[in-house]
Amino acid sequence: MDLSSLGFFRSLRKDNHQFAVIGLGRFGRSVCSTLHRLGYQVLATDIDEKRVADALSEKIVGHAVQLDSTEPAALKEAGLFEFDTVIIAIGNYIQESIITTLNVKEGGVPHVIAKASTEVHCKLLKRVGADHVVFPEYEAGSSLARTLTKPSILERFDLDPEHSIVEIIVPDEFDGKTVAELQLRNRYGLNLLAVSQDGKFKINPDPYQRLYKGAAMVVIGCNKDINRLPI
Repeated sequence: MDLSSLGFFRSLRKDNHQFAVIGLGRFGRSVCSTLHRLGYQVLATDIDEKRVADALSEKIVGHAVQLDSTEPAALKEAGLFEFDTVIIAIGNYIQESIITTLNVKEGGVPHVIAKASTEVHCKLLKRVGADHVVFPEYEAGSSLARTLTKPSILERFDLDPEHSIVEIIVPDEFDGKTVAELQLRNRYGLNLLAVSQDGKFKINPDPYQRLYKGAAMVVIGCNKDINRLPI
């Protein structure tokens, strides 16, 4: 995660139980269904009446209305400006996305998250006031490329461009060795956070914990050091 995003996420109200999502494409539907499943109240909008009807019939949202989000009056009438957080999920329609973002920010919504489809689109969204921009296609593509080149890395969380937390398959070279014997900090400059055992993770394993191939381990450190692991 970009450290510049920390301020935005810290500003989100922890007691907020209502979200609005503009756009019911694949990304918007995913956001709606997840929030709804977690017990939050979600108002969804889309210019396509069928998408609105489908969202209601499939019960992925509590409320959904058909409207043109490029019209400020329509957003105000639907109560969008009263929400603390609005997600603009119409990234594939760049002009509409930018106008909607501008409308929502000018309407006084404090937290606006927008989906971008290109790097230029991302810059424009930030220019008109988006508080946080997501780039799902880029993130998915980057993740896939890393998986293809490093299949032993099961999960990765980027702390910044140079440091990450990764879950990896225990390398054959580590099989049967204890944490102390591996000396990950001295040999690789990495810290071991957890190892899997009996289907669960053991956090902060003791020095006598043995690792076995086929299991998983979680380490934190510099990317260039992670890449030196025998994986």
